Amino acid sequence: MEDNQTTSFTISVDLYGHSPATARELPEPDIHVITSGALRIPAHASVLASVSPVLENIIDRPRKHRSSEKVILILGVPCDAVVAFVRFLYSSRCTEEELERFGIHLLALSHVYAVPQLKQRCTKALGERLTIGNVVDVLQLARMCDAPDLYLKCMKLVAGHFKAVEKTEGWKFLQDHDPWLELHILQFMDEAESRKKRSRRHKEEQRLYLQLSEAMECLEHICTEGCTSVGPHDTEPTKKKGPCSKFSTCQGLQLLIQHFATCKKRVNGGCLRCKRMWQLLRLHSSICDQSDSCRVPLCRQFKLRLQLDKKKDDARWKLLVRKVVSAKAISSLSLPKRKREELQETHNHGIGSFRLYN
Repeated sequence: MEDNQTTSFTISVDLYGHSPATARELPEPDIHVITSGALRIPAHASVLASVSPVLENIIDRPRKHRSSEKVILILGVPCDAVVAFVRFLYSSRCTEEELERFGIHLLALSHVYAVPQLKQRCTKALGERLTIGNVVDVLQLARMCDAPDLYLKCMKLVAGHFKAVEKTEGWKFLQDHDPWLELHILQFMDEAESRKKRSRRHKEEQRLYLQLSEAMECLEHICTEGCTSVGPHDTEPTKKKGPCSKFSTCQGLQLLIQHFATCKKRVNGGCLRCKRMWQLLRLHSSICDQSDSCRVPLCRQFKLRLQLDKKKDDARWKLLVRKVVSAKAISSLSLPKRKREELQETHNHGIGSFRLYN
């Protein structure tokens, strides 16, 4: 009882989050909030009702006896958490210390009594204070209190550190008392892993399409300007010819062209490297829109063959062509306007073939 009197005295001075002079200007309290520890917190019905629609309904509820005292029972949470809650209703302020000590309790109270400002603050504070040890408890509370942002943050932490989380007491309690939430967590982890795999696969595919797009640019570059060891058949090699800006790709393509030009197995179709070169030439023909003036070998022939052939390209090849065209467009947009114009001018030449430089 002595402890309650001491706490009540402190509340009378500091309850409303204002200075003592401001607090004295308020009318006499007309209602009391009673906690689990039998603490009586004086309050004003008009203030509580204006902030919380739930408290307003409780206050307006008819009493059994008109002479009975107006009280609101807030049970099941620490007395100091209720004090912090009532103080927030008056001042819209909550200290970091209170959030540290009573964040979970204040989130529950803000949800039950529909105080969105406090709920937002508690959600943010709890999200910043998540640990392996408390994440399961906060996750359960976030679900019950309809706090989706906090819930998702907890799920991501559990998924990212599951081996550590499953050793905690909170996880063991969850397994015994809430199997549906456990199942949902495991499903979330499975979906997250599937998303990661899809993302990795998509990045790998995009990287492949960009590499093919770059190979198409290098093929046009070799056939129109020439590079270090391969160039157009009607152009004399220059001794000062240096590596181009995409020499890593260009060099590999030049080696492939040199092999293609001299391979004995190519005629019989028994060389994998030659097949790869045929595919690159076919891919170029499929995306080239200037076949009449294109200097890449066999570009026009591939297009004529496609027109004469009754069987159209298969769906997978068409998809590949679209992806490479898209990658080429994205790559060209990243270039300066002058460079794009220079690339466009390289098409204005006659049909030719390769020359291997000595």
